[in-house]
Amino acid sequence: MGIPIGDEELRYGEPPLVNMTFIALNTVLFIVGVLAPWLLVPGARSYCHVLLELGVIPAFIVNGERLYTLITSMFLHGNLVHLLGNMLYLYIFGDNIEFVMGRFRYAVFYLVSGVIAALTHVLVTVAWSPQEIYIPAVGASGAISGVLGAYMLLFPYGRVRVIAFWGWIPMFLSLPAIVYIGFWFLYQLLMGLIAAGTGVSVGVAFWAHIGGFVAGLLIAPLFVDRRRLAVARLRYYGYQEYYL
Repeated sequence: MGIPIGDEELRYGEPPLVNMTFIALNTVLFIVGVLAPWLLVPGARSYCHVLLELGVIPAFIVNGERLYTLITSMFLHGNLVHLLGNMLYLYIFGDNIEFVMGRFRYAVFYLVSGVIAALTHVLVTVAWSPQEIYIPAVGASGAISGVLGAYMLLFPYGRVRVIAFWGWIPMFLSLPAIVYIGFWFLYQLLMGLIAAGTGVSVGVAFWAHIGGFVAGLLIAPLFVDRRRLAVARLRYYGYQEYYL
């Protein structure tokens, strides 16, 4: 599918404060967790201890325990590559969604998408991969998947700039969001079905991505500021639409 490197700019000078705050918070918590884990979890001697305490562990959630991890888990990452990949997607797609929702609504939307994503992961793990119910899940990708769902719904023909590789040769493409994000979702769905069929998740919570994306599609209309959406679409497409 390639790596996204940019999209259409809609906010025209209005800083995406909430989106940048989420990026900063994820980054700072990763650095602190690695360098000084005891600041996040008293007595923790390693970052692994932090992930065990603050990540979503399905066995606890289904018993009504550690429900706070539905929130804390979405601000932690397993490694640097995991963090950088998620923050790249959030940086590119999150600002436009913040613009059309407004800051407070966007913050709530992001958190709700992340919680639904985590719950989806819990339910699928308990149902299809019971041997993994004590493995913690962390990452912002569930919430970011909600952002991608909202983006595809609201700006299906917005252009996403992508770098792809033909062997070692880089190619720069400009794809409609419905194509790029659509293929991204189909890949998550395919891998999720394979993981469910085999009972092995290969270390990726694909169903969290699927749950977050579907949540974003369904609840985005509840959070959109229609005046802002009309302005954004006027800038994007050159005409106004007052419906979703």
